[in-house]
Amino acid sequence: MADQLPDSSTSQRGDGTDGPDVTDGAGGTKTRRRRLRPSRLLVALTFALAGFLGVTSAVNAEGTDLRAERQTDLADLARSQLRTNQRLGERVSKLRAEVDELLARQLRSDRSDAAQKKVDRLAPVAGLTPVRGPGVTVVLDDAPPSARTNDTDPDALVVHQQDIQAVVNAMWAGGAEAMTIQGQRVISTSAIRCVGNSVVLHGVPYPPPYRIEAVGDVGGMIQAIGDSPAINTYLAYVTDPRYRLGWKLTRSTNLRMPAFDGPLNLDYAVERDVSGDAASR
Repeated sequence: MADQLPDSSTSQRGDGTDGPDVTDGAGGTKTRRRRLRPSRLLVALTFALAGFLGVTSAVNAEGTDLRAERQTDLADLARSQLRTNQRLGERVSKLRAEVDELLARQLRSDRSDAAQKKVDRLAPVAGLTPVRGPGVTVVLDDAPPSARTNDTDPDALVVHQQDIQAVVNAMWAGGAEAMTIQGQRVISTSAIRCVGNSVVLHGVPYPPPYRIEAVGDVGGMIQAIGDSPAINTYLAYVTDPRYRLGWKLTRSTNLRMPAFDGPLNLDYAVERDVSGDAASR
């Protein structure tokens, strides 16, 4: 049997390509057309894709490890923060103790002791601390409705701010150490104002009856009340059957005065120069 020769129209090479030979007109081989096998093409594409994914991962990671098992656990972070907070809390407690010790040293100095004693002595007089002790209570009230007739001056049937001021001034003069009006502590900046048929103290309006209490020298305050001309004028309206204003004075062995709890700033009026305004009219 004759040997079978390969077809002259194709050739196979060791480089993995095959294809028909292209000859020139004289029968000699001129060029060969290269064609890749499908399996080798698939391998090349797989390696290219793997390289692309590797580069993308490196860019997104920006130098960090993307594997989940190497990420810090949230519970560990919380425990670490808790330990940090505990250390800071201990530091704060230590600093607070040092501040307290420094303040105590300062208060133990002779100069601070003298200043504190002065503050303690003036605080009750200034009305900044509660006070209790023997005292006097005075109650002023308007005339009863039956005293209001057509022949009676209505203005003479009510308590005015000057009547309250007369009692307050007499109590201070008689040795009062602390005082309240309608339960409000009276201090150096307290002012009594009459607005309509009520009296305003510390911005609060009060209707009658008006209760004035003072702690201090009971005998001295009663004596000062009896010696006050303004109070004696008021008492004349108390005993006059046409007016019958209210009046009640009582002694007490144990009165309680609350501390003043309002603002201590002093508001005052400033005179305005109106000469320029008048000239411009």
